[in-house]
Amino acid sequence: MREPVVLRRTLSVRDLIVYGLLFIGPLAPVGVFGVLDAKSGGAVALVYVIATIAMAFTAVSYAEMSRVVPEAGSVFAYASAGLGHRAGFLAGWLVMLDYLLIPSVAYLFSGIALHALFPAVPAWVFTGLAFVLTTALNLSGVRLAARVGLAVLIAEIVVLAVFVVMAVAVLVGEGPVRPWLSPFTGVGGTTMTAVIGAVSVAVLSFLGFDAIASFAEETTGDSRQVGRAVLLCLCVAGVLFVLQTYLAAVLDPVPPAELAAHPAAQGTAFYDVTGASVSPWLATLMKIAKAVGPAFAAMAAVAAAGRLLYGMARGGGLPHALSSVDSRSGTPRVALLSAGAVTLVVSVWAASRDDGLDVLVSVVDIGALAAFTMLHASVIGYFRVRRSSRDWLRHLLVPIAGALVAIWIIVLAGSLAKLVGLVWLAAGLIVLAVRRYGAAGRARSSGS
Repeated sequence: MREPVVLRRTLSVRDLIVYGLLFIGPLAPVGVFGVLDAKSGGAVALVYVIATIAMAFTAVSYAEMSRVVPEAGSVFAYASAGLGHRAGFLAGWLVMLDYLLIPSVAYLFSGIALHALFPAVPAWVFTGLAFVLTTALNLSGVRLAARVGLAVLIAEIVVLAVFVVMAVAVLVGEGPVRPWLSPFTGVGGTTMTAVIGAVSVAVLSFLGFDAIASFAEETTGDSRQVGRAVLLCLCVAGVLFVLQTYLAAVLDPVPPAELAAHPAAQGTAFYDVTGASVSPWLATLMKIAKAVGPAFAAMAAVAAAGRLLYGMARGGGLPHALSSVDSRSGTPRVALLSAGAVTLVVSVWAASRDDGLDVLVSVVDIGALAAFTMLHASVIGYFRVRRSSRDWLRHLLVPIAGALVAIWIIVLAGSLAKLVGLVWLAAGLIVLAVRRYGAAGRARSSGS
């Protein structure tokens, strides 16, 4: 009898961190800097400090569950172990909304940015080309995709490093435009209400670091390796986010109040600061990096989505065909192609609409935040209820705090996002009911 083909263990901690940072994007704050600066009254660096701490609760819960349930299904596997198989299916179903739509958003970002650089080519063409290139890398094997991803990540970090060095040189030579401590205290002061309101937006910059857990069965080390990678990825991203937003804030000649009064200027605020206070060519270089980087963030996202579908199919939650592994590349080819097909259709559809980006962004985060809530419940269920753990900090207080953060952000989400989330949850409940009815019917048939 032939041995079943399984996922290959080829990823180191460095490779896992590469996937996580690719998914997040080292330059993630660039697109929302203006929004956060306006919302927080200039205290944008403080916003990212608090956001990093808020997301650390989720990172700790991922580390705890990945240590005892090192499986590719991520939240699906964790909730199954901590809350039961039905809850596991719902957790996987909820995070599927995030995993299937995030790469569509990333491909769309690339398409729009490249179209801005080359207006003669429609955005949907660039979106499709980015999809073809990165899907080919995903299908070639997780190791090659990680190496290419590392090269892209290094390029993004180099661009960020150039910005940091040149910004520091400007500060040393000419001094800051805003007060030195204003990125932490606000311009003319700020309020905790304003800062917390901005944090609810800033935490979305971190979504994607959890995808590291999807590669648990492809790591070369022990089960603690995934947890270490998740925590390291979050820490690195947090430092990079605070550093770049601090420098941009002290060099920004536009007051936060003026940005708040002109929302149209918020999306390009980081580029405007860079062009006006540092160098116009560096602003153009950052635009190119923000055009290419999201395509490879989408590559990591589709890879994670494929592992989620693979894990759920292997556990009986989705059609069994999705659980097959290609013998040559060691990748879940059918699951990858299925995730990629959904991503391609959604991203090209969105690229062809003027409001496509707004529609996608408004709903993409609900699935992740709902799944985070179930992740924290899984920690309590697995360690406190089933194992009677006495570690009150990691197995009770941290997951409660993390769940409260996730629920709070869901409450602040827009009405459309909540509606889509509820419809998706209802669809999952229907699928679960149909599966239970079918299983009961088969049990009766075999009994008779």
